[in-house]
Amino acid sequence: MSDPFKSHAISASGPAIGALAVTPSDSADLAQAVRAVTIGGEGGTLSFISSRDGQTYTTGDLPPGTYPLCARRIRSSGTTATGLTGWI
Repeated sequence: MSDPFKSHAISASGPAIGALAVTPSDSADLAQAVRAVTIGGEGGTLSFISSRDGQTYTTGDLPPGTYPLCARRIRSSGTTATGLTGWI
């Protein structure tokens, strides 16, 4: 099936165009920056390095669900949520 929208830019609030499993790491960036993260397992905190400003942010406790954020790394220190999927 052809994609009539392939030549259109996708906005930050547009749909995801891919996904990747996220393994939190304090030293390795994700294969590609993500625009959202889904917590599919146990809820908890997320600690991430922003792909926009390079700063580290840590959330409070979050229930399972999908959260918009721009991240180049999900840190293992400070992340307690499990079953993470990153959306590109």
